[in-house]
Amino acid sequence: MITSYNFYFCYIEIHEDYVKAVMKEGITVSPEHNDVLLQIVEKHYKNIPFVYITHRINSYAVDPTIYLETAKISNMVGFAVVSEDPKQKIQIKLEKTFFNKEFKQFDTLELALKWKDDMIKKYRD
Repeated sequence: MITSYNFYFCYIEIHEDYVKAVMKEGITVSPEHNDVLLQIVEKHYKNIPFVYITHRINSYAVDPTIYLETAKISNMVGFAVVSEDPKQKIQIKLEKTFFNKEFKQFDTLELALKWKDDMIKKYRD
């Protein structure tokens, strides 16, 4: 891990080629939160391909329209959601329709990280 941030709405870890976010209990992820992501990307990943991994261990809501802007981040090569919750899996299917890049759900962080490695390699090849 390179560094981390603890915001009022989430905890974010910055790694060499991925961001890992854990949203806080009870929030609704909205466009204002996306602005924070954009600042972090600009600071740590300028022109560097990366994958965003959200580890959904807490209960919270997502405004799926945020993905319309998130998908515009040119060097974000994939978006992974880690959750075993059946309700989350249904929600993720809806969220995916708003994102026009690779968007996958995984039951474990280890599987998401393997996919991240594949996505980064695919981007660089």
